Amino acid sequence: MRGAGTEDAVRVLLSPRLRPWGRYGIHLAVVAACYYAGARLGLLQALVNDQVTPLWPPTGVALLALMLGGVRMWPGIAVAAFVVNATLGDSSSAFLISVGNTLGPVVAFLLLKHSGFRLEIDRARDALTFVFLGAFVGMAVSATIGTGALLLSGSVGWPDFWATWSVWWTGDAMGVLILVPLVLALRGLRFPVRSARAWEAAALLTSTTGVMLIAASSPLRLLYLVFPFAIWGALRFQHLGAAPCALIATVLAARGAAAGIGPFANLDLLQRMVTLQAFNGTVALTTLVLSAVISERNAARRAIERTCAQLTDVVEAYRPLLLGNGVRPEPPDGR
Repeated sequence: MRGAGTEDAVRVLLSPRLRPWGRYGIHLAVVAACYYAGARLGLLQALVNDQVTPLWPPTGVALLALMLGGVRMWPGIAVAAFVVNATLGDSSSAFLISVGNTLGPVVAFLLLKHSGFRLEIDRARDALTFVFLGAFVGMAVSATIGTGALLLSGSVGWPDFWATWSVWWTGDAMGVLILVPLVLALRGLRFPVRSARAWEAAALLTSTTGVMLIAASSPLRLLYLVFPFAIWGALRFQHLGAAPCALIATVLAARGAAAGIGPFANLDLLQRMVTLQAFNGTVALTTLVLSAVISERNAARRAIERTCAQLTDVVEAYRPLLLGNGVRPEPPDGR
């Protein structure tokens, strides 16, 4: 009897009527797990109150979930955000912070959706829309609610409000600017990859990592040395090469800022954040916009090539008719 009851329960759960709900539940669980994992990684670099970081990957995870699964993915984001914040403070502030962490990506997603944004980010318009609406405006919502929650709970005082808000906002924005283009670019990766191109990509990533390890730990101001490699990635691979370079640069720079070493030594919190986020923002904007412009140029070139090929086919198709009627095309110089 017990075996029959179990089989009946499984049969009900796998019925066609409940299968969509089962898939939806799995999707929410995956979103929540990825959000939580990203949060634990981000908290390793916390600068304020052990929960405000210069790079917050969960915002990128949340926006990606909404882009790929729609606004109905918000429960997975909300639950994971509450669990993460509940482990860091009291439940009242955790609830408010989780509301902000959910509302910010939702606002960003809706703004992008209604602005005609394309997931390929293959137009300069898409890149600028993504930066200003998806990252800057949307993440201002989560930063304002989150910092307000810390203020109400007494974790942050009024003198530290704007410094905390700036760290929160830039961390959320960088999570979007770094993670989203990378994952969207990986969706377009095609296999097999040519060996020469694979070796070039490996050389690019290795060089970027080596340069950033030196620049982020040296007391000299060498962070700008990464830009030739970021431009190399954008020119040769577009988002697929530029996004990993930006990720490497921002993660290693954030690690240096959190540890207070290299170019971030002997700086207070606000100075470290200004230096770090000016660098991170410049890297992200440069790689994102340059990759989009090059993708747009390549698309225009391919369109011109297709048009030329079509014109050639038309000319070849009409050539027998023209020659058969004794019509000769005039020379280009009119002679």
